[in-house]
Amino acid sequence: MELQVLKTDYAGTRRHLFWLALKTSVITVVTLGFYRFWMKTRLRRFYWSAIRPGGVPLEYTGTGVEKLMGFLVAVVVLAFYIGIFNLILMFLSYSLLNNSFAAYALSFVGIIPIYFYAQYRARRYVLARTRWRGLRFGVEAAAWSYSWRAMLHWIATILTLGILLPRQVFWLEKFRTDRTWFGGARFEQQGSWKMLVRPALHLYIGIALSLIAIGRGFINESFLALLLISIPWLAVGFVSFRVQGFRKLTDQKVLGEKVGFKAQPRTGRIIGIYFLGNILVSVILSLVISVMFVAGAIFVSLVDPEFLNDFELDLLVSGFDDLQRYVLVLFGALLYFGFFVFWGVLTQVFVTIPTMRHYAETMSIVNSHHLTTVSQRPRDEFSEAEGFAEALDIGAAI
Repeated sequence: MELQVLKTDYAGTRRHLFWLALKTSVITVVTLGFYRFWMKTRLRRFYWSAIRPGGVPLEYTGTGVEKLMGFLVAVVVLAFYIGIFNLILMFLSYSLLNNSFAAYALSFVGIIPIYFYAQYRARRYVLARTRWRGLRFGVEAAAWSYSWRAMLHWIATILTLGILLPRQVFWLEKFRTDRTWFGGARFEQQGSWKMLVRPALHLYIGIALSLIAIGRGFINESFLALLLISIPWLAVGFVSFRVQGFRKLTDQKVLGEKVGFKAQPRTGRIIGIYFLGNILVSVILSLVISVMFVAGAIFVSLVDPEFLNDFELDLLVSGFDDLQRYVLVLFGALLYFGFFVFWGVLTQVFVTIPTMRHYAETMSIVNSHHLTTVSQRPRDEFSEAEGFAEALDIGAAI
């Protein structure tokens, strides 16, 4: 029987994203960050609706209110946990060692399991608020189990200087995938972690060259030339591992018993997007900042015609009257927030959306006719949404 394959289309445009991201970012700044939860919701709905497997768009049903309430709950819990935990650690550190270094070190270690817990919970919430063909996605509750496994895998990866990174990536992805559902059908990650060793080859070479360069630096030999080779190699190797690792893992995923997936992203294309995209962001941002400086200088010169002719530092410190001081403060605030607003917007336009478009358009679903047998699943409820990820600033990505 011939396999039925669903191709994925991408319908999002840069123009629409630019104005949406700019408008929501400005509102977020004006509301002192309060609108960020609604901004993320609107951006996710844009990205989700642009991805269309078989011509049918994904739907994102999360709300800003859910995110806000989840954030407030998480802040209260974290404040209590961190406050009590740090107080006990500080007391013991001063009582036993007469310094605070141990307390700060253990406090940092104590945050790590919450970090991984928040990652898993954020993924669970996002998928629980995602639908396709009217069917909900879902993830089983296993955040603490994921947390301690992630810690052990990271320890093994660090101790082996990155050699076991493919093993870490595979087993953590398998843990997440095997607990993910589409309707009543469960995903399964098949394959072995050894299939990720070859995609990590250039990453291994970059790590080895970097370690050699560092070692040569300790014995007072020239190492800068080697670093100029090892660092770009390491960066390219990391991107290559991410792209080809994603391809290998996707090809070995199964939904139910018969529905498969095929991914064909190209490493060169992704590197080109990141390289050229970030150059465009830097150039445009530099032009925007330059225009803001010129506009600010012209505006201030209207308030004080001698401003452009007087370069003494004392003028900036004590020579302005109250109106001139307010103008400088306003200009500085606009410059500061404008930089981050335009940086975020331009990064989404020139890096994020081309990357998502490439991944989406190179993805297909195999044996798609078996999707007609998938039934609906109950809606997962969340008391804190992705609030822990928001509070720890690890869930800001789309």
